Amino acid sequence: MASWSRIARRIRVPLGFALAALYLWLAKPTLMSLLIGLALVVPGIVVRALASGHVQKNEQLTTSGPYAYTRNPLYLGSLILATGFALAARSWWMAAAMAVFFLAIYLPVIRSEETFLRERFAEFAEYARHVPRLLPRLTPFGNGKSEFSRDLYRQHREYNAIIGAVAMVAALVAKLLWISN
Repeated sequence: MASWSRIARRIRVPLGFALAALYLWLAKPTLMSLLIGLALVVPGIVVRALASGHVQKNEQLTTSGPYAYTRNPLYLGSLILATGFALAARSWWMAAAMAVFFLAIYLPVIRSEETFLRERFAEFAEYARHVPRLLPRLTPFGNGKSEFSRDLYRQHREYNAIIGAVAMVAALVAKLLWISN
């Protein structure tokens, strides 16, 4: 499984672009599906942005901000975003492909990252006992407080998620207009 995790880590971005192309081909958006999808896409982007502005990768175990609620807020944000786009597409095939992508690619990557964190940070075991892997808890672990860092947000280039989401929404709107003519 460790070797698949390494492969999954390497192929997740290029495979994601291939999935995006398939998505645009299979999508059958309506105005209502776009609005419903956007109701999840926007919170997904916000969750990712908040997480990005707190995490200091490989330097310290981040347990504040959204990490006080879930160990993987970046992946949770991606899952929310993907769900929004699946609803916007109105394609069961695409929803199934997205679910398979998450299960086959992201779950092994999450497990691999948690193995790394467990080995690197002694306090990870305690944190993992109290904070769920993906679905958030209702109350923060610890004090859960720290300041959002715009510098970290920029360093992690999380603005690319916004650019990608806007481009995808624009493509869906174009497809909707093309379909309706």
